[in-house]
Amino acid sequence: MAWSEGIFSVPGCAINPMKPKIGIIGRGNVGGAVKKGLDRAGYQVKMVGNVKEMGAAVDGKTVVDATIIYTPEAVAAVGSRSGADVLQETIPRVNVVKGLNTHFSDNMSGGHIGNQQLTFFVAGNDDDAKEKVLQLGRDLGFDAVDAGPLANAGLLGSLGNLSILLAYAQGLGRNIGFKLVRG
Repeated sequence: MAWSEGIFSVPGCAINPMKPKIGIIGRGNVGGAVKKGLDRAGYQVKMVGNVKEMGAAVDGKTVVDATIIYTPEAVAAVGSRSGADVLQETIPRVNVVKGLNTHFSDNMSGGHIGNQQLTFFVAGNDDDAKEKVLQLGRDLGFDAVDAGPLANAGLLGSLGNLSILLAYAQGLGRNIGFKLVRG
């Protein structure tokens, strides 16, 4: 997902001109769920298929890495290297923020399971970029929490892997999520 600031516009929906324009790369379950929630929240959203080279259009933009590296090695290595780390090294001219990877797509458009608000964790090095993504999470309906620098993206990847293991290996199903409880 990339903030496009003037690159994309989408007709329809109750667009809020104060909210940034967003491009979602990929047309899968996650992208579709996020688009649904962002449309509801008044964002201008455009989905594009697989983009092999983004070019200068993303220079200086915020890019949210929602991937989970799901391999036996990644599952065993808590806090291991993440896709966000690789993305930041590959495209150093963007502000990569890790997020949208700890919940199943079924729960991404509204940030809730029933009446329980889920927690939306993000990690990144640029405070302004993180705040944009935290606001996006709040607009989707999540309790948005800053999980620190991009070096913590591997921990969020481990949390995403735990979701998958609980859902499938432990038989809890996809209607589960994480909630940070504060006292």
